[in-house]
Amino acid sequence: MIKTGNVASVLGRWLNTNLNTPTIAECTVAQDKDGITVQVIGADKEPWPIARPTILANLEEEAGQRSVALMAKFDLGHIVADTHMRVNKGVFVIVVYATFKDGSGRSNHLYREFFYPSE
Repeated sequence: MIKTGNVASVLGRWLNTNLNTPTIAECTVAQDKDGITVQVIGADKEPWPIARPTILANLEEEAGQRSVALMAKFDLGHIVADTHMRVNKGVFVIVVYATFKDGSGRSNHLYREFFYPSE
């Protein structure tokens, strides 16, 4: 179990504010006895592999409460998505750095996506 920071702020099912996103449609962050898990559903509605993120201190404290940020890597075969996640003023923000490894010649790119709680 995580004992520092405000883990509760990142837990839950989060839906992308952009219905036409090219990357992540939704993200579920859960906690179990071994720590945190992140399950992403891509824009194509396909689930990504479940990740166990690295938990970081979020140095931008919100409302005087120390919170956490998450860093997770997803290997989707043709692409690797390095992600950084945190809550800012009630909005779940995921920054995705996508690296293509399929030899297609496509440029690597960075996305920042914004999510709201599903409930």
